[in-house]
Amino acid sequence: MSHSSYSDGAAAQPADRPEQAAPRLVLQGITKQYPAVRANDDVTLIVAPGEIHAVLGENGAGKSTLMKIIYGAVRPDAGEIRWEGQTVEIASPAAARKLGIGMVFQHFSLFETLTVGENIALALDEPFDLKTLSKRIREVSADYGLDIDPQRHVHSLTVGERQRVEIVRCLLQNPRLLIMDEPTSVLTPQAVRKLFETLRRLAAEGCSILYISHKLDEIQELCDTATVMRGGRVTGHVKPKGETHASLAQLMVGHSLPDYTRREHNPGAVLLEVKQLSVESDDPFGTSLDNVSFGVHAGEIFGIAGVSGNGQAELLSALSGEKRGVRADAVTICGTAAGRLGAGGRRALGFGFVPEERLGRGAVPAMTLSENALLTAHRQQMVNSGWIKAGAMRAFAKRCIEAFDVRCGGGEALAQSLSGGNLQKYIMGREILQGPKVLVVAQPTWGVDVGASAFIRQQLLDLSARGVAILVISEELEELFDICDRIAVLAGGRLSPVRATGATNAEEIGRWMAGLFGGREGSAPSAEQPAHA
Repeated sequence: MSHSSYSDGAAAQPADRPEQAAPRLVLQGITKQYPAVRANDDVTLIVAPGEIHAVLGENGAGKSTLMKIIYGAVRPDAGEIRWEGQTVEIASPAAARKLGIGMVFQHFSLFETLTVGENIALALDEPFDLKTLSKRIREVSADYGLDIDPQRHVHSLTVGERQRVEIVRCLLQNPRLLIMDEPTSVLTPQAVRKLFETLRRLAAEGCSILYISHKLDEIQELCDTATVMRGGRVTGHVKPKGETHASLAQLMVGHSLPDYTRREHNPGAVLLEVKQLSVESDDPFGTSLDNVSFGVHAGEIFGIAGVSGNGQAELLSALSGEKRGVRADAVTICGTAAGRLGAGGRRALGFGFVPEERLGRGAVPAMTLSENALLTAHRQQMVNSGWIKAGAMRAFAKRCIEAFDVRCGGGEALAQSLSGGNLQKYIMGREILQGPKVLVVAQPTWGVDVGASAFIRQQLLDLSARGVAILVISEELEELFDICDRIAVLAGGRLSPVRATGATNAEEIGRWMAGLFGGREGSAPSAEQPAHA
């Protein structure tokens, strides 16, 4: 396979920019060693003024460590950083910001109870006057089409608006290099387009952008050049617009990705039914559920899309049994009214659950993988008369590691030592090996690289072909369209109409994610609607 490459010695320039422009940022021989892994190994990276430069790689490839080194949050063990031709040491994020480096993190760092203006003020290194700052926020946000009211409290903002706050906070410092880490993972398609307009304008004004994402179609659409990393090392430089989705994926993971195999099967009876479920949120900034109804058939994958914070957490806690007190018939599992059963009672009916939060809910960080197997799979002959059968526990963990290609140090490895993708494969495997009749999965491939993502999606397709009823709650629209038979949206605690996946598109789902359900707004879909209507 041929790839459009360029030399490590000079950054590739877009056609409309002068070749002689000096690089804004040059990393040479950057190395960072942690006790168990070399996160960065002799990394070279060159970013030109006004360039949108992608950094691609699997989970654990070293991207995040490299970005933290550039932003001053981590110190390299070896190597040189040159900023606009001068050798520099970036000792802290404050030093990075002083140079003109800004970063928008994947997980927003905002205080819910403070206003937009107060949150932005906290990040400024210089003295400020809140009234003058609020005026600047309005001017800068309006200028870039990122309108945001500095007087609004953060808890009242949508996820897309919160990201605007993070971007405006960086723009107020006039960055010459902006680092974006998985910036679209929580945005609607319409918000993604708006973000891309902003980034293109910043680039046209000379700001360099480092863009980290697992979404290869976005990389191809937006980025001028890309540096590919694998195992802490740079494995190639490409121009994404000249590549295919498949060739980029192969560069990242070292092999081609298999196509999804969807086996023919007919949906059966409704195994999970939610009927007129209304739940008050325990979180003062949460979203209460309002009369939510749907059903998932045996052999079907039913997808619920939506921007996080629209009632997903409340729905998951009501389904898993963590939240009780609803009507008994509000949740039915395999024909049994389960609304007042706890998590253990629901699992006894054949219910499996993969939460969104891997460390802390899906797995206990400081426990081994074998011990974590016991947490939900103890019914798999791991306990006898109250005594734990350690051999059975270790054997189950070993089977899960082997069957689901979990890259780790064996069953005695701590959960916190695994990359996000490998821990997710282990948690998914732990649930699937128990043979559930109903499986609820939240954000199955969030932040997971393309290789692990393809594997997890195929496992869900195979499971549905065996007659399992699967509910997937995800912010990844591409994922839902790839694997789901039917799809709906949760917005403001209400469920949209249900569509067969082939009868809708990302544009319609994006409108619904904003709460615009059209003529059928607020209607309750029938649990008995056929899966392939």
